[in-house]
Amino acid sequence: MSYRSGHPSAALHPHAHDQARPAVPRPARPPRPVQRPAPDARSYTIAHAGRQVRIGPVLFWIAVGTIVLLGGWTGVTATYFTFRDDVLTRLIARQAEMQYAYEDRIAELRAKVDRTTSRQLLDQEQFDKKLEQIMRRQSLLESRAGALGALPDVAITGSIKPTRTPSFDSEATTARPKPSPINDTVIFVAPPDREARLQSRTTPAAAERPPTQYAKAQGVETVLTRLQNSLDQVEKQQVAALGAVEDSYESRARRMRDALSSLGLNTRSLEAAAPRGGGVGGPFVPVRAPSSNASSFDRQLYRISLSAAQVDRLTRVLTLVPYRKPVVGEVELSSGFGVRTDPFLGRPAMHTGLDFRGSTGDPVRATAAGKVVSAGWAGGYGQMVEIDHGNGLSTRYGHMSKIIAKVGQHISIGQVVGEIGSTGRSTGPHLHYETRIDGEAVDPQKFLRAGVKLAGAA
Repeated sequence: MSYRSGHPSAALHPHAHDQARPAVPRPARPPRPVQRPAPDARSYTIAHAGRQVRIGPVLFWIAVGTIVLLGGWTGVTATYFTFRDDVLTRLIARQAEMQYAYEDRIAELRAKVDRTTSRQLLDQEQFDKKLEQIMRRQSLLESRAGALGALPDVAITGSIKPTRTPSFDSEATTARPKPSPINDTVIFVAPPDREARLQSRTTPAAAERPPTQYAKAQGVETVLTRLQNSLDQVEKQQVAALGAVEDSYESRARRMRDALSSLGLNTRSLEAAAPRGGGVGGPFVPVRAPSSNASSFDRQLYRISLSAAQVDRLTRVLTLVPYRKPVVGEVELSSGFGVRTDPFLGRPAMHTGLDFRGSTGDPVRATAAGKVVSAGWAGGYGQMVEIDHGNGLSTRYGHMSKIIAKVGQHISIGQVVGEIGSTGRSTGPHLHYETRIDGEAVDPQKFLRAGVKLAGAA
């Protein structure tokens, strides 16, 4: 061990002999022990895996007391359940009761689901039935529309739009001629067409479509109800149109019969002599009356068919009745039927016809269909044409300047038979027109008034 001087120079400048000595290593100093506090005699130490945990006596005894209490409670409880079987029984019964309650609830829910499913199936079945009923009714209304369209006086369509009541065509009504004894030639015309359009808000194809958003919002029942109401309106419109047609036919037939009765003519004889028309025929098939269980629509349609056939028969009869004027246009009636002063002798004389003043060369037309039995000079008549209409009815046209018709010729209504003139016992151009029944002259005005009534029937 070397001696170190306390002088600093000695340390900085060692002696030479000291520099020649080898350095001797100094021994290492042992580490100083860590000063730890002395353990408390009242604390408890728990050692585990080289680690120590020190706890105080209060916490220790709290832990020990807790463990003792839990052990005691466990022992007491085990002893109690061991010697009291009824407690376990009640616990088991409670558990079983809860299980049964859950099972009952599940069964109730399943029953509710089954009822809901059954109700849905029933509702679906009812919906299908109502939809099928609506489709059948729609088809029935369309077939009725076809039947109405076959009638000559109505024009029916099968479309479903906003409904309206059938009405007369104002233009056709105003355009219809209004004959009178001193007006245009009376022509029997058919009644104006009546419109009865079938409005249907839906077709079978539309009924099969899936429900729209509106249908889903309002409900299927509401949509079906509206469809039913729409079909009700269509059916009411059809019934109204059919009633109007039936009333029209009955009114026309009644006025025709009244006109023939007022003329004193034998309707049956006229019907037998009425022209049948050309280009018609076929096997005879009797008409079958509707059965007792037929609908009111079918029965009414049957009555209309009979009325239409009667009107057609009376119309053909009226073609043989001279209720039209022999001249066209606004003409002046210069002399009537009956006693008058003879224009040449100035004495009372019987005038057997009507005198229509006109211009020479104006056409003279046949007032009914028939056959020419005389065409030529006839004394005081001058140039005269006589037409036989059958059943004792005949007409004469005198004082004509020119005769066009020939003996034996079949004449149709309104056909020109000659021209106005002043031949025979005449003071000026005019037409002498006569109507005869069984060879006896009757007042032509009676036939012309009947023509006015028939015009009202049209």
